[in-house]
Amino acid sequence: MEMQYPIFTEDMKKTHTILIPNMAPVQFRILAAAMEFKGYKVELLGNCGSQVSELGLKYVHNDTCYPALLVIGQLLDALNSGKYDLEHTALIITQTGGGCRASNYIFLLRKALEKAGYGSIPVLSLNFSGLEKGNSLPMDLTFIRMALAAIYYGDLLVTLKAQTAPYETHPGDALALQEKWLDEICGWIRQGRGFSQKEMKAAMLRIAAEFAAIPVRRVPKVKVGVVGEIYVKYSPLGNNDLEEFLATQDCEVNLPGLMGFVQYCAYNPSETARLYGGSFLEKHVSDLILAYIGTMEKVIIKALRDNGYHAPLPFSELTKLTEGLISKGDKMGEGWLLTAEMAELIRAGYENIICAQPFGCLPNHICGKGMINKLRELYPEANITPIDYDPSATRVNQENRIKLMLAVARERLAERASLAESAARESGREAPASEAAEREEAAV
Repeated sequence: MEMQYPIFTEDMKKTHTILIPNMAPVQFRILAAAMEFKGYKVELLGNCGSQVSELGLKYVHNDTCYPALLVIGQLLDALNSGKYDLEHTALIITQTGGGCRASNYIFLLRKALEKAGYGSIPVLSLNFSGLEKGNSLPMDLTFIRMALAAIYYGDLLVTLKAQTAPYETHPGDALALQEKWLDEICGWIRQGRGFSQKEMKAAMLRIAAEFAAIPVRRVPKVKVGVVGEIYVKYSPLGNNDLEEFLATQDCEVNLPGLMGFVQYCAYNPSETARLYGGSFLEKHVSDLILAYIGTMEKVIIKALRDNGYHAPLPFSELTKLTEGLISKGDKMGEGWLLTAEMAELIRAGYENIICAQPFGCLPNHICGKGMINKLRELYPEANITPIDYDPSATRVNQENRIKLMLAVARERLAERASLAESAARESGREAPASEAAEREEAAV
């Protein structure tokens, strides 16, 4: 007998608050504003702590992947908090529609709600694959454009803060500017503006220029790239505040943008048709979507480069980095994108890489951990450490493994600085510390 579950109806928009699990805090904050523009009452969750994973373990089988445990645990913890009117509360969860177990989280969540006594609470699906018909967030063109804008803006703000904060002369400037722009962008989106290409182009150039105006002292620092399964890669709850920890270790962090994953998902259907057969339209539909996304990708890259920041490769160039490494037919989970991102980071000077993966996530173990030796063959400077995230993995062990990787990175940084000084002496002059720092910055 088919399981019956409560449906989120149009009338509930006026009466229900939708709780959103928090994966990418910056991007999802703008996405929440887009939902508010469409008439929904929403709250982006921030509850963390050991009770979240404990609830996940209690109501979800422990063989299920770690992100599912955390997402479901966070939602159950919120419902248990007493903050919400449970008769007027709903939940939302994303579905990729791919072969990853993430597409089944919604069914695990409904089962957990039933077991926990919350079976009457409706669950909405956020997906672009036509799943959960009649119970998914309506995807009209306006909302799709707003959702893309949320990712565009969010990626830019994350990148600018990450490349500014480690060097700022007044700690907190970059974070304050990020908050200022987040408030402003969310205000625009709630008013139904700020998401046209013309508006975004003007805003992004202003945003990048303001970050570039923050007083900084550019000295050599260890540069760390973070890749991995999409949830533990971005979620502070999933990765035990990895970015914050790396900041305490005096590192600059490069977290590849969420838009890269969107482009990867858009690229794959046509690649499937090219590999296994399909119509002309199926083979080229991805090109149309990627061309639209690529218009704003160029704007972000220009805004970063024109203001002295490192910009990621265009997606069309990123796909070429798989050659000699991994087939683009490998597209379960993060698939070939994970390997390509590691190659890009190494080539850009972020050769110290943390590969964050849920324990037991087969696609990530193959495309992440399984590709490390091959990457080291091609890029001998690669300093990659895989970190498993799981209820049984302790933060202390994870951070100790990262510290070992950082110790190697600092040794190499010191060696490069020493070589630069030796080269300066051989040229007949002693390089000032500031000049050596600038030269090291340019070399990296």
